[in-house]
Amino acid sequence: MNKTILFILCGLFFQIASSQVIYETIESSKLGESREIKIQLPRNYDPEGDILYPLVVVLDGDYLFEPMIGNADYHSYWGDMPRSIVVGVNQAKSRDSDLSYSDEFGFPSDDGGAQFFEFIGQELIPYINDNYLTSDFRIMVGHDQSANFINYWLFKDKPLFRGYIAFSPDLAPDMATRLQEKLSTTTEDTFYYLATADNDVKSLREDILEFNTALAGIENDKLHYRFDDFTDADHYSLVGLGIPKAINEIFGLYKPINRKEYKEKMLTYEGSPYDYLMKKYEDIEFFYGFEKKVVENDLRAVLAAAKKKNDVEALKNLSKLARKEYPESMISAYYAGQYHDMNGNTKKALQSYQSGLLLEESEFISKDMLLDLIYDIQDQN
Repeated sequence: MNKTILFILCGLFFQIASSQVIYETIESSKLGESREIKIQLPRNYDPEGDILYPLVVVLDGDYLFEPMIGNADYHSYWGDMPRSIVVGVNQAKSRDSDLSYSDEFGFPSDDGGAQFFEFIGQELIPYINDNYLTSDFRIMVGHDQSANFINYWLFKDKPLFRGYIAFSPDLAPDMATRLQEKLSTTTEDTFYYLATADNDVKSLREDILEFNTALAGIENDKLHYRFDDFTDADHYSLVGLGIPKAINEIFGLYKPINRKEYKEKMLTYEGSPYDYLMKKYEDIEFFYGFEKKVVENDLRAVLAAAKKKNDVEALKNLSKLARKEYPESMISAYYAGQYHDMNGNTKKALQSYQSGLLLEESEFISKDMLLDLIYDIQDQN
């Protein structure tokens, strides 16, 4: 993708999401001053609802927030990531102080870095949690100096964040070694994304390539790591290329079942296709800390696999799940009919399809589709 197209897409993303942005100011005792933040709430956000949303905290919010919210809105619209709350922290006036670290120890300095670190963990996160419906799954995003700074939360006994997105980090001394040691022993599932580019700042790129070598050599099932080295990109344009890659990596399990997953995982799974679906959604809840409603796309995948394997029991369980998840939709009637049809009970299949004519259409199931199934059964009899 060339830079012109990328620029246009970023503009479109901004237009999509800007109407949902809230601007707030937090009075910080840690910083001794107020700090501006920007918040994007998900589409159809209901402050009185019971849905909890992942929290994405974006440092360098002055310029990194907009491309992040555009991508978050786009990917959540298509179901490739959960709807999320994105918070950008403005740092244009205090960036060097906020992100400073001790030359001696390599950790946040008392000249501002330590105070900013405490502001995020002790003031910003509690404020967002108190005022918005957030889950415990949090991601932090940074670029350049702030991409180095996000690593400091990994050294806490109980890190605040589960996902880390580091675009061309300007690494502190010994950071690569320290982080390699830390991530080698982490016992909590941690997602880490790192990116550079062929035209990145030369000194940064050399350190990042060594950093990648250190992280790539870690053997720990709890670490979920991805590195991208983009071609025809520089220190700034790599951000636009990296955000969707990072989202795909962190929320790979969350995404609907695609053709590759269907062929390579569902069809080869030792249990039934229905069992595979249940495990996938249990893993989603375990990894991300919240339940995901079973999407219609995944029901269709199980149906196809059950038919391919002639697994009547899987289809029976699938029909029960469809009725539970979509009682007011044609989905429930369609899958009940599919089960009865596969089980040889065309009378019940016909009744199921007919009952669905009074229900709501779905993305894949319409009144015409049910009528075609009804006519097919009637013609056979």
